[in-house]
Amino acid sequence: MRRYKKGRQITRSKKTKIDGIQFQSKLESHMYLLLKANKIPAGYEMQKFTIIEGFEANFSSYEKTPSKKYLHDRGHKKILPITYTPDFVDLQNPPRYIIECKGNPNERFPMVWKLFKRYIMLKGWETDLFVPRNQKDCQEVINIIKEKYY
Repeated sequence: MRRYKKGRQITRSKKTKIDGIQFQSKLESHMYLLLKANKIPAGYEMQKFTIIEGFEANFSSYEKTPSKKYLHDRGHKKILPITYTPDFVDLQNPPRYIIECKGNPNERFPMVWKLFKRYIMLKGWETDLFVPRNQKDCQEVINIIKEKYY
């Protein structure tokens, strides 16, 4: 198992700024340019979804932490919600399509993506989800969206 130091960048993505918008990767900026060129409306990181609500843990939870190498009680406190912010979301409500540009997924992504799919299903939305991994995939996403919606 790899160990990462706190505060160090895990992915190799290069941040890019276009039209005053700061993109987290070149793939996201490429997708933005394709959406803009094809006049497909989608907001960048404009909507945050709470896929699991936070709650109050009123029980003990004995765990080790990096600062304390022994079991100590980390319970009896508020557990934060699990949220997810996709890269591009259709402007309609509910959205017809959601695009998540993912060059190299991190360890967290597969689990959050499954939970997000479940969230969409429980809401009863008929939303198309896209996960392009490279620029060729981005063009394919554009073709599918144009064919299906425009």
